[in-house]
Amino acid sequence: MAVHSSTRLNKPKMGATIRTYLELTKLRIVLLLLFTTLTAMIIAADGIPHLALLLPTLVGGALSAAGASVINQYIDRDMDARMSRTSRRPIPSGRVEPINALIFGLSLIVWSTLILGLFVNWLTAGLALGGALYYVVIYTLLLKRNTVLNILIGGGAGAMPVLVGWTAVTGSLNFEPMILFAIVFYWTPPHSWALALLVNSDYTRANVPMMPVARGEKVTRQQILAYSIQLLLVSLLPSFFGTLGTIYFLAALALGLGLIRMSVMLIKEKDGAAARRTYKYSTAYLAFLFMAMILDTVIL
Repeated sequence: MAVHSSTRLNKPKMGATIRTYLELTKLRIVLLLLFTTLTAMIIAADGIPHLALLLPTLVGGALSAAGASVINQYIDRDMDARMSRTSRRPIPSGRVEPINALIFGLSLIVWSTLILGLFVNWLTAGLALGGALYYVVIYTLLLKRNTVLNILIGGGAGAMPVLVGWTAVTGSLNFEPMILFAIVFYWTPPHSWALALLVNSDYTRANVPMMPVARGEKVTRQQILAYSIQLLLVSLLPSFFGTLGTIYFLAALALGLGLIRMSVMLIKEKDGAAARRTYKYSTAYLAFLFMAMILDTVIL
């Protein structure tokens, strides 16, 4: 009877531990990155790839992105503790020991590399590993705390999954996946800076030189508009080069003009509500844009 009671008591504890470690992986971000990987695979294959290729690519990609997020939180645990938005994360809140998080993150990246290398190809494994190192070393360690260019340069880490998806299917790279890479790269600044406007006081308290902290909110709003215009132009390139067709072109044009409109309103209104709307729209923008890529490929 005592053993049965102990087992019942341990189950909730184990479930809470699993949920806490999943929280470290930032599942929402991982899912968005996986969606870009899946889209690149569908475009490269001109249809739905075989499950034997699709499954290990998505699993390996998920583990890589999750591992990088975990190590990012291990490195930034002191900064996270000073910001209200992140103080309840597993490490600063004391729910996960830092060393355990580090081991967990490294293990995820090792498993990602092995799965992608053995079941997909080693170029794909190398790109996924490179993306994780880009995020951890270049963005988190070198850029984030030291320069206002952190988001501009660091955006390459979030764009790596499209290259992972493309090489998983083709085994090589050309200009087409690089355009997809550029779309995510140019999307990152307006998306991240809109969020930075919302939590400017947190970044100021933690002394992180995000654009609103280092250059002011006025310049940040102007930069969001500038990058939204560039993003629109870059997003139309797949249609101009024949990679995608009319469905995508019309969706990219409509979504891009919508983001520019949100950016103009952000300059005019100058309040938290406008920044929140811009941030939410930019999140939906990427999801709908890549959904349009899939529809264009599958239908046409």
